[in-house]
Parts: sequence; structure tokens; C-alpha cells
Amino acid sequence: MRPDSLSRRSLLTVTAGCALTGAGVASVVGDTAQSEEDADESGVTRESFVIREGTDEETTVYVTTADADGPTAVVVGGMHGNEIAGYTAAERIADWTIDAGTLVAIPEANAVAIERGTRNDDEGNNLNRQFTAGGQPETELAQEIWAVISDYDPDVVVDLHESTGIYAGDPMDGVGQAIFHSADQAAVDAAADAADYVTRNYVDDPDLAFEIGPFSAPGTDPDGLLVHKAARELGAEAYLAETLSTDIELGTRVQWHSAIVDRLFQDDLLLNEPAEGTAPDEPADDESDESEAPAEDEGEDEAESGDGGEEADREPPVAEISTDPARAGERVLEPGQTVTLDASGSTAPDGEIVRYEWRVGDGPFDETGETIDVTVSAKGDHPVALRVVDDADRTDTITLTLSADC
Repeated sequence: MRPDSLSRRSLLTVTAGCALTGAGVASVVGDTAQSEEDADESGVTRESFVIREGTDEETTVYVTTADADGPTAVVVGGMHGNEIAGYTAAERIADWTIDAGTLVAIPEANAVAIERGTRNDDEGNNLNRQFTAGGQPETELAQEIWAVISDYDPDVVVDLHESTGIYAGDPMDGVGQAIFHSADQAAVDAAADAADYVTRNYVDDPDLAFEIGPFSAPGTDPDGLLVHKAARELGAEAYLAETLSTDIELGTRVQWHSAIVDRLFQDDLLLNEPAEGTAPDEPADDESDESEAPAEDEGEDEAESGDGGEEADREPPVAEISTDPARAGERVLEPGQTVTLDASGSTAPDGEIVRYEWRVGDGPFDETGETIDVTVSAKGDHPVALRVVDDADRTDTITLTLSADC
């Protein structure tokens, strides 16, 4: 599974809503009755639609469908607005290209809490306690999220979170560095495999090794979790992944989340390569993976990696955007205001960046250069994407949203 191009509305046609979003997390405003749909060069179809449109809770659902039949997987982030790595990783996962099946992503499930930077919304509701077992979810937002998930009837559901403490068998002390799983044996085995794989390949400190744990029993705390309802009422393999949020760089936490999801999806969505940007620094010492014959894949990443060797071990580039005025992705701008976007902070750890590609709205990456100027000529939210390419043709993509005042 590899990140690829995004599917977004054009800058001029987005005219409703003025939600304020941060750099790296795109937000799209659209019509819930008409989804955005686009087939990209990889052959997958991408569409998006909005739930809770016209409210402060407005958020976008992204759906990627491969040509080949396969299972359906759901990834959710941003249930709690102060768990930044979860919703940042979910936003990037929404842009991955899959080889089979359907990927549904809700990166910013709790838009109000994300804007506030708090665990709960402005009424004190904990969104991840609203999914009542055996009944209707408690809030309108939870009801609409559940309607999306139940309509797609997923085989796999992954919810991304963060904790200020490390899990050691007692959730009261913290649940970080853990993958919690549903009761079916397939989920138990997959969680254990993902925890072991990510620890071996991404975690330097043994104190931060990932553990696994079962969901709480029905009727016991914590109760009302989305993944509990998905497992028990839809029969999905369900997982809740938690990373430690304290004293760990955001980029590392996002990588952990991305690698967990990638590993969990390897079998279910017939994904035979790690997502770009989640590959470990050193090749994994995983005999079971090495013994498997590589699947045929005509994707550009495999074709350009050749026989492996030195280039296969290279770290991908990292895309970064700075703005003038500063932090423009976190401001409400005036219609007609021009913002300069600067990609010079992007890096290529094992090479050099050879190309900067930009996309404004839903068009192709048709602007190039280290900097571009974007004029926000209409009210609403306007997504911009930057894709950087290094001298080994490896890429990374990041987005931000420019919001004009209503």
C-alpha cells in the first residue's frame, strides 16, 4: 500500500463552510448528496463526501476503491481532538493506493474537538463513548459516523488514538504503545504480528515496545467505543491503536500509526509492499515475509526499486510546507488574500529533492517549483497538496487547507 495522489475540490468551487484546519490535515467541504469521484493514474477510484454538513461538526469521508475485488477496511482518526498523531496518520492513510478492496477513511472524526485541541467537544462529550452497544449512538455526530461505517459493512476497522501513559496491563495507568483487538482469533493474531513487527522495525527504546490487549467485556468500562460496536454488531476485525504522546516527536508517532495500519492491512487488502513513508530504516528480519514469493505489481514504486540493494534501504523524502503569512493554514484568511507556500524545508535524508510538485484543489500536480503563490479567491476551505520527489524517485505528499472567512 503506497500513498499516491489526493482527491479534492477545486479552489474556486469550494464555497461553503469556514472550518479552520492545521497544516498537514486537509479539510473538504462538499454536498453530502453528491460525492466527489475521481479515478487516478493507479487505477483506483477516489471519492469523498461530507457528513454533518453545515454544522461545526462537518467532516469528510474519503473512499478509495481498487479495481480488484477485496475486503473493505475503515480507518478513523481524530475521535479525540488532542490526539494529533492519530488524525494526522489517518489523513495520510486516506491517500494511500490499495491493490484490492475498499478503504474508507474518516481522518477528523471530531472536528470540534480537533479545532479546540481538546479530548472532548465543547459540550463535554467524549465521542468515543457514544457508540452504545445494541442501540442507537448517543449523539448526532456518532449516529452519522456509525451510519457510514454500517453502510460499508467493513471487514476491518482501525481507530487511531494516543495516550499520556504506557499500557502495562492496567488501562488506568495509560494505554500508550498498545494495540487493542476484538475477540476473534484472527484479530488476536494480527494484532500480535503488528505489535511485534512495528516494535522490531521502528522502536529503538525497549521501554516503548508495543503490546496487545483485548477489548473490555460488554457492559464494563470503557464502554461505548466505536470499535466495540463494529466488532460485536458488524462482525468486523477491529483494532484500537494507541501511541504514547509525551516526549515522542510527532513524526515518529505518525510513522508508528501508519506502520501499524499498513501491517494490519497487508493480508486483508492484498497489500504486498509497506506504505511509502512507513518503511523501516533497516530491512526487517522477518523470515516469514522473506519466504513468500513476491506478488506481481505494476506500481511505479516496485518498478523503480529494481532488485533492491542500496536504493531499497533509502529513507523517503519528507515534505514540509511553510507559509507567508506564517501559519496560514491555521488562520481565517480574507477572500482575495494571497499566500506564499514554501517547500524549501522539505528534506531527503538519503539523497536530494529533485522536484517540487503542487496541486491546488482537485486538479493534477501541475505546478512546480520550490515556492508558489495561491490567492484565496472564494470563501470556504481550499486544500493545497505538495508532493516532493527525490533522486531515487521516492515521494512524500503533505496537504494543508487555506480557509477564507464567510
